[in-house]
Amino acid sequence: MNGQNIKEAVGRKAVEVLVKSGMKLGLGTGSTAIHAVRHTGILLANGTLKDIRAVPTSFQTTIECEKLGIPIYSLNSREIGGKLDLTIDGADEVDPQNYCVKGGGAALLLEKIIAYASASFAVVVDESKTVQNLALAFPLPVEVIPEARLPVTGALENLGAEVILREAVRKAGPVITDKGNLILDVRFRRAVDPASLEREINTIPGVVENGFFTRIRPAVFIAHRDGTIEERR
Repeated sequence: MNGQNIKEAVGRKAVEVLVKSGMKLGLGTGSTAIHAVRHTGILLANGTLKDIRAVPTSFQTTIECEKLGIPIYSLNSREIGGKLDLTIDGADEVDPQNYCVKGGGAALLLEKIIAYASASFAVVVDESKTVQNLALAFPLPVEVIPEARLPVTGALENLGAEVILREAVRKAGPVITDKGNLILDVRFRRAVDPASLEREINTIPGVVENGFFTRIRPAVFIAHRDGTIEERR
């Protein structure tokens, strides 16, 4: 299977296994999670699923839901009440403990708020995203308010990290998140404890959120090149 078919297959599989009619459903962002969004739309359109109330994690996902006719809400909507049954999202890296790094698409803040407001969390990835240690090969995104860029950079460097301000593509200057902040891409030189660093990084003044996801262990659906899909819970 080629890369696109792999991503489509794993997104479809997670929806078919986990999504039930009547759910309050978080829908994620990125090139794999978008296939879960699209398959949800197909199942709603043909009547297989009914009464789905979706909370998207980004502008990208909101637009896709609008195209597909998926009813969308915010966590603050009366129909949602701040809690979701399930969120399905992608990840940039997943380790053997099912800890994740997310935020390659710069949507980590809302992704984390929605994931952590969910009773269940599922991640869909292809096999290239599985690693032994997080934030060594793929950088950890850290969202910061613009005025705190240099102080936060210094604090992260004191933790042993290399820090780069993420630059935009097809736009001059840095990436600006959906909430108007900047993204620092952080790479560590040696293996770290993601759970403790998730907490520690968020104590740095000016940090809005970081891309370690450790407080809720997701079910992970991993697509392999031979066409098989592994479920790791």
